[in-house]
Amino acid sequence: MKYTVVYSLNQALRRLLATNPDVLIMGQDIVGAYGGAFKVTKDLSKDYPDRVLSTPISEAAMTGMAAGMAMRGLRPIVEIMFGDFIVLCADQMINHIAKFRWVYNEKVQLPLVLRTPMGGRLGYGATHSQSLEKIFMGIPGWRIVAINLLTDPGKLLEKAVEVLEPVLFVENKWLYPKQPYPIQNGSIEGFPVRFEGQNFPTCLLSTGDFEDADITIVTYGGMAGVVLEAMKELLLEEEILCEMVVPTHIKPFNINPILDSLARTRNLLVFEEGTENFGWGREVIYQTSQKFSDFKITPRAIGTRNFPIPSVKKLEMEVLPQTEDVIRAVKSMLSERILR
Repeated sequence: MKYTVVYSLNQALRRLLATNPDVLIMGQDIVGAYGGAFKVTKDLSKDYPDRVLSTPISEAAMTGMAAGMAMRGLRPIVEIMFGDFIVLCADQMINHIAKFRWVYNEKVQLPLVLRTPMGGRLGYGATHSQSLEKIFMGIPGWRIVAINLLTDPGKLLEKAVEVLEPVLFVENKWLYPKQPYPIQNGSIEGFPVRFEGQNFPTCLLSTGDFEDADITIVTYGGMAGVVLEAMKELLLEEEILCEMVVPTHIKPFNINPILDSLARTRNLLVFEEGTENFGWGREVIYQTSQKFSDFKITPRAIGTRNFPIPSVKKLEMEVLPQTEDVIRAVKSMLSERILR
């Protein structure tokens, strides 16, 4: 069987159930061979029928149940079928789970994981293709982790379950059938790669051997593969050297790898699949600007256009950031620097 993102997550859940009796999984239609809309929980209920539980169609109810279970010492993992439905959990997430730790004067912990597929590129339309994680980035008490193809998704999930705080675990659904990039001799796709951090590492990948580069591109989740393809073309067609910084822990995120790269490039471009207004990219630029002021050109953040995501493939691709958008933005920034 191919080691796809779905397989990696499924096996991680199986290991968690096997090794930790406090772990249980809840979600809609997750029992049996069906295993949820994207098969992440496929067949787990056969071996753990009392700990893999299908729930009624009420995201708020299952999230509230998970909060109570976590406060009593269990390690619930909740699957929200589509990330768009996470807004139905907002009251439980924002007014309860995020605050209980402080409301009860640090006498309770809520070690729960809320897993959900985000993102588009599959033609699912306006209410099944959004990246809404930024809604919760400003809420104290929640951590947010996002998988990508540069790190092992299953290992990230296992580490998320160990955290004693609530974790929103974002799985870009476009990645599910794909295989994580193999790392060979310290490189991915022939380019040198570094990792900083243990449990939720930040990946740094360079087309210039970390010696010389023209621009730093920061991104996360499914956009990492899009950016990598752009970096290849920029190298081959334009001889532009790029460095990509991809955190898995996106809230809070480790700023040091970004600063390390900027010390070489002095140019910053941020990409995300969430809508670009009021987004994660602008927060990255703000925090980075507090620590680094020697930019050659003003940093920029680019994301999905501020429209509902269409189901028609051609229109969907126009709304979501593509490889061509990365290439265009990099060339535009660097040409502006030359003109100055």
